[in-house]
Amino acid sequence: MDYVWGAALDEWRRADPDLRFINLETSITRSEAYEPKGINYRMSPENAACLLAAGIDGCSLANNHVLDWGEAGLIETLQVLGRYGIATAGAGRSLAEARTPAILEIAGKGRVIVFSYAMTTSGTPPDWAATPAGPGVNLLPDLSEATANQVAGQVRAIKQPGDVVIASIHWGPNWGYAIPDERRRFAHALIDRAGISVLHGHSSHHPVAIERYRNRLILYGCGDFLNDYEGIAGYEEFRSDLSLMYFATVDAVTGDLMGLEMTPLQIRRFRLHRPTHEDAQWLQHTLDRECRRFGSRIRLSPEDRLVFFDPARR
Repeated sequence: MDYVWGAALDEWRRADPDLRFINLETSITRSEAYEPKGINYRMSPENAACLLAAGIDGCSLANNHVLDWGEAGLIETLQVLGRYGIATAGAGRSLAEARTPAILEIAGKGRVIVFSYAMTTSGTPPDWAATPAGPGVNLLPDLSEATANQVAGQVRAIKQPGDVVIASIHWGPNWGYAIPDERRRFAHALIDRAGISVLHGHSSHHPVAIERYRNRLILYGCGDFLNDYEGIAGYEEFRSDLSLMYFATVDAVTGDLMGLEMTPLQIRRFRLHRPTHEDAQWLQHTLDRECRRFGSRIRLSPEDRLVFFDPARR
């Protein structure tokens, strides 16, 4: 069950993170309730043990594939992850469950609380929104101030002193580096009003810009960590075969960002491999270009890892 993770396993052992959290952009089901939406993903429940092989602690399920096989597929996904003891956020059997964050206890350090949301800009169908009596995803209607205030209220209702809060959001298109102003304003608002420590953005099939705002981390789009897109033509310029592992260090008391290191990997034959030095350089140059407009930079370490830093703080 550990085949797919390949070189990532050594990196997890090296970094030994307190928490491993992912966006799980598939359903885990044998449901045949096919949703006619063009691209549908599912994983056999028997293969879900690969998540245990990677030591995954929690999953965001608010995305545009978790209901690819209908409500039955979502419910089976929740059941399988529950049996494995993997926390979930962002989807549920009702709106209340979909809005309930994942709460993970880190021994000797405190709690990490993950709120998860999806947006229609990522391709999530609007009728997938959970209702008070029906299953679905935790869908954000827009990026307005009112929505930011609503999210902040949900966070404040649960957050306690010493908690580290993550907002995991599936938003935006699959390709391209543009960060709309409204997306940036919304990310800032969640930090200002809800006190989140990390905004974990996803949907883009390749990494996009990173920002430090008020000493908190904004990952506008993490890119795909592992997919089966080999052979898909038309977007080669974005190098979606190159992925990143994000190792963020957050102060458990203040919630501030202490550092961010990223390990480049390459997807080949549905497995993660170490890329060439030239490919690691390509990722560094690309991300550095995108981060500069937010006042941050990316350098390449002697070990071919990417290091996020602010020149003004050096």
